[in-house]
Amino acid sequence: MAQYEKLEVMKREQPGSQAARALRKEGIIPVNFYYTGEDNINLAIDKKVFRKVIHSGHHIFEVELNDKTQYVMIKEVQYHPVSDEIIHIDLMRVRRDEKITISVPIVLEGTARGVKEGGILTQNLNTIEISCLPSDVPEHIVVDVTDFEMNHVMNVGELKVDEKIEIMIAEDMDVLAIIPPREESLEPEIPTEEEMAEAEAVEEEVAEGEPAKEAVEEETTEAEGKE
Repeated sequence: MAQYEKLEVMKREQPGSQAARALRKEGIIPVNFYYTGEDNINLAIDKKVFRKVIHSGHHIFEVELNDKTQYVMIKEVQYHPVSDEIIHIDLMRVRRDEKITISVPIVLEGTARGVKEGGILTQNLNTIEISCLPSDVPEHIVVDVTDFEMNHVMNVGELKVDEKIEIMIAEDMDVLAIIPPREESLEPEIPTEEEMAEAEAVEEEVAEGEPAKEAVEEETTEAEGKE
């Protein structure tokens, strides 16, 4: 049987924005607990407790509600747009015998051969959406990049996951790529003879007090007349 991180929650007796603001001032985060077909439950959780569990690597948590053990996943976390503080959390109840869809991190391990040769590794997907039973949710999906050479591209179809896990995005999506470093030209650009002649004409006319734009137009008109 899978082990789940326990999440300590408390009942929130007074709903509403004013009560929620009062809780936040005390270091308590308002929580909405829901499950399809059932009434939502207003809960709260200590900010320090939540920060600890959110960095635990777990995706499914155990909570005690009405003297019963429930299993939940974090569905959404809302942050303050200025302070970046957590202001609200949505917890969704899950059943251990029903598959869930959840996003898990993709973790790269090792140093690629292509990177040792000077290449640049770009990771296009940091998380991936999967479907499986709550007991089969991995903390992350590991990709060993050690043998990847220059110009190597890895797509979703190459990810190695347990047979109990179904990946929910297209197999041809790129996960990562190792690209050659961009070569920058050290040679300065040399202007053409026409550009040099035009610049000299503008400088002469400006020196005599005429606007640069008029000088260029006059130079162009004279050139067209000579053709």
